[in-house]
Amino acid sequence: MFLVYSPEGSEEPKRWKYNPRKIMSAEREWIERRTERNWSEFTKDVVQGSSLCRRALLYTFLKREHPQVRWEDVDFAWDELKLEYTKGELIELRATVADSVSGDQGSAVLAKLDQEIADAHEDPEEEGKAQLPVAD
Repeated sequence: MFLVYSPEGSEEPKRWKYNPRKIMSAEREWIERRTERNWSEFTKDVVQGSSLCRRALLYTFLKREHPQVRWEDVDFAWDELKLEYTKGELIELRATVADSVSGDQGSAVLAKLDQEIADAHEDPEEEGKAQLPVAD
């Protein structure tokens, strides 16, 4: 999964690879304290759209590049920050969905996923089967 930040006025969006299994322990602990969620809850809430969790994730990635950034400095419009599945994650998701849907609605969902797969970015680090971005 990618965290994509496109602040108003920027020419190119900033894209970070987001794998909750690769966030360092000090960063995880800070996020848990700041969001008042354990790591598993946090990773689910990021995907489900929690603004606080997405802000904490954005802060973490910005802090890596700009160590002087403060929490108070991180503010974004909702349409400036999004999560994007990698091509491998979408293929995995499609396989799961294909096993559980049928009929016209199922066909529509699969067609939408096929389009998203065609447009998705590859993750060169994905080896073998992709994992969905929720920590176990």
